[in-house]
Amino acid sequence: MKFCILMGSPRLNGNTAELVKPFIEELEMNGVEVIYITLADKNISFCRGCYTCQNVTGEYGCPQDDDMKDIVRSIVQSDCLVLAAPIYTWYCPAEMKAVLDRFYGMNKFYGSGKGSLWEGKKCAIIATHGYDVEYGAKPFETGIRRLCEHSNLNYAGMYSVKDEDDKASFQTLEAIRGARKFALKILGKEL
Repeated sequence: MKFCILMGSPRLNGNTAELVKPFIEELEMNGVEVIYITLADKNISFCRGCYTCQNVTGEYGCPQDDDMKDIVRSIVQSDCLVLAAPIYTWYCPAEMKAVLDRFYGMNKFYGSGKGSLWEGKKCAIIATHGYDVEYGAKPFETGIRRLCEHSNLNYAGMYSVKDEDDKASFQTLEAIRGARKFALKILGKEL
């Protein structure tokens, strides 16, 4: 099995990266190949809404020459996509939002191109946030659930931790165990 984790934080070694560490460790201990992609250091342009991608079947089809093509290739080769992001003003940061908008080319519903490049894959969320989960992270989860439904992805859930004490919040035994348990849940190996 192969997982593609998109790290959507503008900080390469921030709180969300800290929370993802035990998740990755658990996956690797269970024989999973992990592709970890940080978005903050990538060249990802915004979607231009040109619809070119919608007239190409069997491939991504976006005419923009940036790092998104490599990201899409990694997602297509994976069994599960994990969107890891801090929550800023009830949604993900701009780095992740640009990628989400560029996912437009993954489904061919609006032009002569037909089909999906990622139908049937699992999709999960790992989030860090300042408010309680219901208030802080649920709007992002709602958006991703709708993306999954629209794209025929299998939504595998969200693991999130509230920031109570900066990075220390994500290094507690409870946070680490939760991240490991979430990995096992996605793998179908819940305890």
